[in-house]
Amino acid sequence: MAMAMVLVFIYINLMRFSWRLPIRTVLGLLGTGAIIALHWVTFFKAIKVSNVSIALACMSVGALFAAFLEPLWYKRKLVGYEVLFGLMVVFGLGIIFKVETHYWQGILLAVTSAFLVAVFSMINGLYIARFKPSIIVFYEMAGGVLLLSFYLAFTGAFTNDFWAISTADIGYLFLLASLCTAYAFIASVKLIAFISPYSVMLTTNLEPVYGIVLAFFIFGSSEQMTPMFYGGASVILLTVIANGILKNRLRLKTKTKA
Repeated sequence: MAMAMVLVFIYINLMRFSWRLPIRTVLGLLGTGAIIALHWVTFFKAIKVSNVSIALACMSVGALFAAFLEPLWYKRKLVGYEVLFGLMVVFGLGIIFKVETHYWQGILLAVTSAFLVAVFSMINGLYIARFKPSIIVFYEMAGGVLLLSFYLAFTGAFTNDFWAISTADIGYLFLLASLCTAYAFIASVKLIAFISPYSVMLTTNLEPVYGIVLAFFIFGSSEQMTPMFYGGASVILLTVIANGILKNRLRLKTKTKA
């Protein structure tokens, strides 16, 4: 996260963007960054206590969280079919819980992580109308770095072993910080200016599909799950996709009538 912050800082200065922001906005962005940091912590912790497949499958519920949060955030009525789809997602999670009970901690952490994604996506939807995506991301990364630094310092995690990073790990960290974090976050924040936070999250729900497949080939038998797990994951993913298709059709009908 710190590496991503530095890369975004360099980009902003190269582009000569203005740093001027109201102090209240800066504090809000730093707070949002803390939420992003908690999202990452819960997601990677979910992987650690379970596996990649469990974490990715449960992250699919993020779009449904967004579907329920958007009415509250943007002051509109909750739609009936969103409640139905929400119940279907709960059903899918119930299947996963039933067959993968030994991974219950990972499931809860991943669902929490998905909720946090929905929350900071809603917040960014308000900021993007007024500020450049790179400025938003820089302050959010800074907020995340501050929170994690305080936590690690408080828990005594800054030991010699903590800083012992191999050359290969530095390369992987740079890849994660540049393409997977700095670029990905700036691009996703920028997209919210054109489409809703829900739509952005719906698109990212393709991640579990290729993520689970890649995890199986990369990590082997440790990622092999029961047929019921894949059934539950499919219920969640298909529900999210169906929700997106239905929303798109309703929007097209509304535009046609207008």
